[in-house]
Amino acid sequence: MGLFAGLRKSISNLFSSGQQQQRIGIYGPPNAGKTTLANRIARDWTGDAVGPESHIPHETRRARRKEDIEIERNGKSVNIDIVDTPGVATKVDYEEFIEHDMEKDDAVRRSREATEGVAEAMHWLREDVDGVIYVLDSAEDPFTQVNTMLVGIIESQDLPVLIFANKIDLEDASIQRIKNAFPQHETVPLSALEGENMDEVYEKIAEYFG
Repeated sequence: MGLFAGLRKSISNLFSSGQQQQRIGIYGPPNAGKTTLANRIARDWTGDAVGPESHIPHETRRARRKEDIEIERNGKSVNIDIVDTPGVATKVDYEEFIEHDMEKDDAVRRSREATEGVAEAMHWLREDVDGVIYVLDSAEDPFTQVNTMLVGIIESQDLPVLIFANKIDLEDASIQRIKNAFPQHETVPLSALEGENMDEVYEKIAEYFG
């Protein structure tokens, strides 16, 4: 049992089949593709989206939930609520938004909202999720993306985690780089944008959280 490993926490919601419903938080740095992944999962299994996608960092500034998604693969199934959380960053600088052609007042407001969103994401992790999907951009250095505070909370809560190496459609993507950063855990490669390798994604979700 290594980093992120742990036992599943019990929750009280039970379906008529007796299967527990798992509330799964999608975490990771800004612009790693969390909302794109959440929307891909929700559309594949319910036909609905979770929230808007954007190339601007911190587009998701409040946690958004899509409930009652039943995923079935290889004889295993799991009922989950997806919680698309704000990107977790150590610092949110309003100048990030100015670089995307925002006026200063709008950029300052946006950075304040994003900071509040990070705090909310941490609260959800402490109080209200049963497992974590940790999304990393496989075209970027994993060590610059991992938030040590987030990792600490995951370890203290003893939560099960799946690591997803997203954006494998990009030229600079390196799945091995993500694997090397977390050698004690299985890394699942995917492109949430292109829908690449989603079969394995669903197999792992059913296996780990079911």
